[in-house]
Amino acid sequence: MTEASRATRPASPSWIDHCLWWQVYPLGATGAPIRPEPGRPLTDSGAPRLDRLEPWLDYAVELGANGLALGPIFASTTHGYDTTDHFAIDPRLGDDAAFDRLASACRDRGLALMLDGVLNHVGIEHPLFRAARGGGPERGCFRFDDPDGDGRGPGYATFEGHDSLAALNHDSEEVVDLAIRVLTHWLDRGAAAWRLDAAYAVPPAFWARVLPAVRERHPGAWFLGEVIHGDYPAFVKDSTVDSVTQYELWKATWSSLADVNFYELDWCLKRHNEMLASFTPATFIGNHDVTRIASRVGGAKAALALVLLMTVGGVPTIYYGDEQAFRGMKTETLGGDDEVRPALPQVPEDLSPMGGWMMCLHQDLIGLRRRHPWLVRARTEAASLDNPHLAYDAVGQEGQRLRVSLSLDPVPRAEVHAPGEEPLIVEPPQ
Repeated sequence: MTEASRATRPASPSWIDHCLWWQVYPLGATGAPIRPEPGRPLTDSGAPRLDRLEPWLDYAVELGANGLALGPIFASTTHGYDTTDHFAIDPRLGDDAAFDRLASACRDRGLALMLDGVLNHVGIEHPLFRAARGGGPERGCFRFDDPDGDGRGPGYATFEGHDSLAALNHDSEEVVDLAIRVLTHWLDRGAAAWRLDAAYAVPPAFWARVLPAVRERHPGAWFLGEVIHGDYPAFVKDSTVDSVTQYELWKATWSSLADVNFYELDWCLKRHNEMLASFTPATFIGNHDVTRIASRVGGAKAALALVLLMTVGGVPTIYYGDEQAFRGMKTETLGGDDEVRPALPQVPEDLSPMGGWMMCLHQDLIGLRRRHPWLVRARTEAASLDNPHLAYDAVGQEGQRLRVSLSLDPVPRAEVHAPGEEPLIVEPPQ
């Protein structure tokens, strides 16, 4: 394979144009222990917890999703991102058989399965790192000897200063091979897509070496890079991923609603249009790393955020519980993610009825998007704008058009006008 072919991103698989993900953080959703507690071994899991997700698959279909995006499920020490074995299911969640049951249940319901690939770093209990630290031939898979140059570090490169996370050396051929084997192994086992965790912390050239080899075996797979800041189109081009997480639009959405400043949102939608010219961004208003949208802006404004998510271009993801207006604050403390990664009830019927209005709104708006599949690549054109009001047209590549009006004054309210349909009026409870 030539260098030129490695750097070329093929067209994304056609199925992704019709995919809407429901994202679940399995360790939290299934009630697994995240950190050791006195007298409670972390791996003492009892029945395979992945099985607890099966009753929720029909719920995801009822919501309107046709993709299940899982957070980390591989063996780890605590929160799932400190991996100790990329080829084994975390004992707190089950085993290979539990994964096979879940993958089969997803296939039976037409749900594509996306896994979370943590390939920027490993937990320091990973056998590869332990052997490298002991001076073994695996040493080249990591960077040692004060890589930060400040004399205060642990003696090896870490992920963002976390001593428990040893950063991999992405110049290493062994690490390239590891990534190829991990991604291919689980695609062989039934996954359809990968979220590449902390992709922004990995040289794009690394992904450009890895992904073509994986696509040779699985040409229909879809690869999403977690990228927070920077030049998204350039990262997509240089890395050959299919898409990246659209954090710019996420930030502008909640910030414009919280501050009553639709000028910020309008500016970001122009940027979003530019991105759509080269790739289809992965859009969201919540995930496992951020404060819940309903906690940031309140339930009524969260409803307007959903209207936006479902009427602009992109591949949308709904984070589990947002469709029920769950609340939860993210904090920068030990356990600071726990509130946004809660356990689900045993079955959907045990959910509180208080979130029913938000579930219905999700179904209505997802139904709208299903009736207008061209929205996946729709551009937006502002029709009117001031601080508390924004009206825009979503415009398809073949001239399709619908009008969206968002208002924060006197109360949050939205209208969606699609040709040939009754207007969809959103008047959330205050």
